[in-house]
Amino acid sequence: MITRLTADRQACAWQTALAQAITDPEVLIRRLNLDPALLPAARVAAQRFRLQVPESYVARMRPGNLHDPLLRQVLPMESELEAAPGFVEDPVGDLDAMAAPGVIQKYAGRALLITTGACAIHCRYCFRRHYPYGQASAGRSRWPETLAWLRSRPDIHEVILSGGDPLVLTDGELAAMTRDLARIDHLRTLRVHTRLPVILPERIGPDLIDWLTGTRLRPVMVIHANHAQELDTSTRSALATLDRTGVRLFNQAVLLRGVNDSVAALGDLGEVLFASGVQPYYLHVLDPVSGAAHFAVEEAAALAIMKALAAQQPGYLLPRLVREIPGAPGKSPVTGT
Repeated sequence: MITRLTADRQACAWQTALAQAITDPEVLIRRLNLDPALLPAARVAAQRFRLQVPESYVARMRPGNLHDPLLRQVLPMESELEAAPGFVEDPVGDLDAMAAPGVIQKYAGRALLITTGACAIHCRYCFRRHYPYGQASAGRSRWPETLAWLRSRPDIHEVILSGGDPLVLTDGELAAMTRDLARIDHLRTLRVHTRLPVILPERIGPDLIDWLTGTRLRPVMVIHANHAQELDTSTRSALATLDRTGVRLFNQAVLLRGVNDSVAALGDLGEVLFASGVQPYYLHVLDPVSGAAHFAVEEAAALAIMKALAAQQPGYLLPRLVREIPGAPGKSPVTGT
């Protein structure tokens, strides 16, 4: 009973934190003692893509510092309002790869499910910031069609739960979804793409671990952390808890100007991830999504950073520098050749 009550309280805690996330730019600017002159443009940018950031994530930011690497990821800025050549609403070709309701199928043997449009945090560089979730998600009403498509494709062995962020769904919803998937004999691996263990580490509770470890499908979790400052004590503890269960943990980051475009930032991130049981996996070149051009790092600069990082770090701490090219058979390595 004590364990059950603890789990229930933990579930309530993350849902409460999510419900109380900051959505008003004025509140965020005031909370961090930033220049009020930022507010008019922030309000306009937030009308195009809403601000959302939990209080506990804001607590990891440095007040008064407009260049804080966590703040830069979430604060709506005037630069988002500027059009940039080559930056589009669907930069990775998701809509062209829609195979069934909420099913994106780009790569051999794998299918990605858009389980929800909700996230715990709205990252300003999000490549799905313009995605039509209302019309193109594997929601409850379309779930039978999604399952029927998966049953018809014996070549699919891995299902990727994505969104939005699938961990904003309840543990019961995730377990029910996974039971349906596990009944499809040719599926072998369940991969979860999520930022919640980083943003709301209290999301990692007993019921979630039971869900991940209680299925015949092999569980893999790919988290998204861009800077070591995101990985506070609570986050590192949650990741270590997941690691002890045997769930394979990987991290994919995005190379972002003014956030992590330095050897020091990426080196620190790799060290903290590995100490928490997470394998650095991919470092993505920014997807050219409308509203995010100010985050772009020149390819030559990215390659120089990776070369210097490789000279300092062991190979197992080096993520692969990649970009997603619509229509390509997989992530494309960025090599400069």
